[in-house]
Amino acid sequence: MTIALDRPVGTTDAAELVGPEMTERLSARIVKDHPEIDHTTAQRIIAQTAAFLAAGAQRPDLELSPSKLVDIGWHTWILHTVDYAVFCERVAGRFIHHVPTVDGEQVEGGPAAARERTLAAISEAGFAIDADLWPAAAKMGDCNQCYAGCTDSPNGGKN
Repeated sequence: MTIALDRPVGTTDAAELVGPEMTERLSARIVKDHPEIDHTTAQRIIAQTAAFLAAGAQRPDLELSPSKLVDIGWHTWILHTVDYAVFCERVAGRFIHHVPTVDGEQVEGGPAAARERTLAAISEAGFAIDADLWPAAAKMGDCNQCYAGCTDSPNGGKN
């Protein structure tokens, strides 16, 4: 007898935090704005964005940073301000601010340390990690968005 698991035991599917309607709306927007991303990948991005945000809500003491693809999900979601604010209040009890770093400024320990810290926080929060969406950290300046320079802000965006 073989048993197949959709996700590791003890983990929560972060897509459940978002719901199918919102996942569909956000995924469609990602595909429209980023034609190189297919619909299934866009759905995975939204789930990992939810996991990232929920982990940051549970660990506001850590400076977490999204991967390049998860940052696309975060940027997309923020455009849906009402839905994003409702999600933040439900999951974090507060609005989760998106705070890009100033040019040349790096997150604590650099991109590799931020990636490891973020993945550990997501895992500790009980969410599965979609490893394909979290490749090895890029060097600062290698990405065209604010990857590894975007953080969640536990201090309400006051830096």
